[in-house]
Amino acid sequence: MIILITGLFSTLLLGTIGMLLLAITLIVFIIFHQRRVILYQLKMQQMEAEQQKVLLRASIELQEEERRRIAADLHDDAGPLLATARLYLSENMVNLDKPSQLQTIFSIKEIIDDAIQLIRNISHSLMPPTLKDFGLESAVNDFFQKINASGSINVKCCFNDYTTRLKAEKELIIFRVIQELINNIFKHSNSSFIHLTEDNEADKIIITLLHDGKGLTQEDFIQKSKSSVGLGLKNIQSRLKVIFGNIYFEQENNEFYYKVTIEVPKEPEEK
Repeated sequence: MIILITGLFSTLLLGTIGMLLLAITLIVFIIFHQRRVILYQLKMQQMEAEQQKVLLRASIELQEEERRRIAADLHDDAGPLLATARLYLSENMVNLDKPSQLQTIFSIKEIIDDAIQLIRNISHSLMPPTLKDFGLESAVNDFFQKINASGSINVKCCFNDYTTRLKAEKELIIFRVIQELINNIFKHSNSSFIHLTEDNEADKIIITLLHDGKGLTQEDFIQKSKSSVGLGLKNIQSRLKVIFGNIYFEQENNEFYYKVTIEVPKEPEEK
């Protein structure tokens, strides 16, 4: 009897020890698993932070580039025009005879008109008048008509249901992104045609660019946007980030065409 009790006690003790070891092993496994999850999350956060820094640098570089261009236009073109007009308006002008004074005034008027036109052109480059007055659809159509007029490539666009305009700043960003994408296709893809379509959904608008040249996949885009090259792609990504938009690059299943898809969410008043 004592031997039986001793055996049962030993069995219970071993079972208890086994259960404890199993519980400890499970706890250790959970702890290590949680540590791996936390480390992975920290790594992802660091990568996202680095990506944010890259996008921020790209956005700053884009803004600085635009500022430098505007400053150069004003300094190199508007500055000399206004300086020339000032030369005409010297004290010697009052000593001229009347015909000479009239001729001088006419020359000053021409110079000022040129300066006004130059400043107007700079203003239009910041906000195209067609975009401002008539919206994204008209601006893109006008842009594509000018490209077609060159005869170098066949481009076509179709807005299916753009009945309610987005906010002006959002339209401008989308328009600039389209311009940048078209410019990239011109420079790198050797395409013979580009087709743009717009589709209006309840909560977002979708713009698709399809071309038959050499394009990018989403993997290519991510790789280039994280590298030191591809400033244009970084600019596109940073612009879209401002309006919470997304962009996707893919090769069609037939492998003859590449597609770029832009998705921009609507705000409540735009629905």
